[in-house]
Amino acid sequence: MFYELLCIARAGLMEANFKDLVRNSAKRVLERGGIVRGFENWGEIPLAKRTRRHQTYHIRGHFWLMHFDTNPVVIAELRKMLNNDPRVIRGNIIKLGRRLEDIIERPDKTH
Repeated sequence: MFYELLCIARAGLMEANFKDLVRNSAKRVLERGGIVRGFENWGEIPLAKRTRRHQTYHIRGHFWLMHFDTNPVVIAELRKMLNNDPRVIRGNIIKLGRRLEDIIERPDKTH
């Protein structure tokens, strides 16, 4: 299955700490036979509303995106890892399709 992870990390993380979070997320997928298709680093953005996570209030977050293929068992493990990581404010995993090809727009050949 093809998935997208939108993760909001704490703002102001040291670069090494942020890279470690991204690396651990990708490693979780790769070690269990998945494929990481790509990352997008959106940077620090104000949150829509003040959010409390890990006994701290947050008004900004460091947003990043990861596209990957894996199975549902790995999704459960990844969710658990993100929920327990104090660097993560929120992590949301969305199933985009059965395969990458299912979501890529194909040109209409009738015109």
